[in-house]
Amino acid sequence: MELHDIQRGVLSPRPSPYAATYLLFRIDDRADGRELMRRAAAVVTSAADTVSPEGETSVSVAVTYQGLRALGVPQQSLDTFAWEFRQGMAARATALGDTGDSSPEHWEAPLGTPDVHVVLVGLAPDAANLDASIDRARPAYEQLAGVRAIWRQDCHALSTETEPFGYRDGISHPAVEGSLIAGSNPLERPLKAGEFVLGYPDELGGVQTTTPDVLGRNGSYVAFRKLHQNVAAFRHFLTDNSTGPDDEDLLAAKIMGRWRSGAPLALSPQHDDPKLGADRARNNAFQYQQDDPDGFTTPGGCHIRRANPRDATVAGEPRLHRMIRRGTAYGPPLPEGVLDDDRADRGLMFAFVGAHPGRQFEFAQSQWLNDGVFFGAGNARDPIVGSNNGPGDYTIPRRPVRRRLPALPRFVTTRGGEYAFLPSLSALRWLGDLTD
Repeated sequence: MELHDIQRGVLSPRPSPYAATYLLFRIDDRADGRELMRRAAAVVTSAADTVSPEGETSVSVAVTYQGLRALGVPQQSLDTFAWEFRQGMAARATALGDTGDSSPEHWEAPLGTPDVHVVLVGLAPDAANLDASIDRARPAYEQLAGVRAIWRQDCHALSTETEPFGYRDGISHPAVEGSLIAGSNPLERPLKAGEFVLGYPDELGGVQTTTPDVLGRNGSYVAFRKLHQNVAAFRHFLTDNSTGPDDEDLLAAKIMGRWRSGAPLALSPQHDDPKLGADRARNNAFQYQQDDPDGFTTPGGCHIRRANPRDATVAGEPRLHRMIRRGTAYGPPLPEGVLDDDRADRGLMFAFVGAHPGRQFEFAQSQWLNDGVFFGAGNARDPIVGSNNGPGDYTIPRRPVRRRLPALPRFVTTRGGEYAFLPSLSALRWLGDLTD
């Protein structure tokens, strides 16, 4: 892979702990927008910069379909991008399960509107280094009257590596051929580079590209989503449906597929194992099909098994729907043990990275998270992130009698999002050199 031309944010796992900021921009003047692209090429960190003066600090820049139009990319070139990207996330709401309170009419402005043109993400191990990364990027967009900052979301990852519901997050990362970055599951064969980056063969032997090739090659699609988490409701549900603290911990593990420490049920089915949960060499080293095909240890409907069925026999080849997932918490954590909703805005900024938004992100969202047909569970939805607009059910396989949890509410609400494209460094320069 041409790592020197690929943005570091595409392939590199994030440090822990870390802080991040999402900045959205609107391009009002084409010339200034192109100047932004030229400047961005000079500040974006490449995947080859595994050791850089900034350490784990990085800056990524993505452009939406409307942003490419604002920059003056010819229509014949725009038509060669993935059609989901061209439509935009708001137009794909029904397919993604963004209905009811999650529908675009309720999204946080300007998310999901044609005003979102450029997404800049700064990432660093701590707030001080994050400020430094933003300062390093600031000359790229300051003093450009035709480029306007329209939204900002500050995020963080705690030293505990937990997300707002209290589970260790960011554990699973696929191995990508040619990336020089090891995957988190030693039992998983590396995936072809073309599953995640345009211009390389994918698992089916195809090569995704654009016209001209320089615009798409070494680039990736990304789906940004702001997901509000109702932590109080989740805690209430666990308390109301358990017989005590130990049963509550087990129930939480059966819903997620991992104990809160990150230890997987597949390797520690009876009790939590914090040492296992913190061990990056072991906490993701498992499969399903040989030891647990029927889900008696790790339920087929739990979150991690839905999001990545691994080697399980399901409708659809799991490797074709593999993606790079990143989640970054925002908002103040709800204090431990509190069950009352303080109405604070908290949740995750979620990012999917891949070369096939349709058969990766959208397939997983619609067929695996918001349906259960693929493993024989009818229309049952994911218990954590499923779009449960009406109370749903969750079934835990158990002998001699299965455990059924009725009236599962919706714990996660979409507050907005957008599809964008992470151009290569060459493509950023190409965009900057466009002329009318």
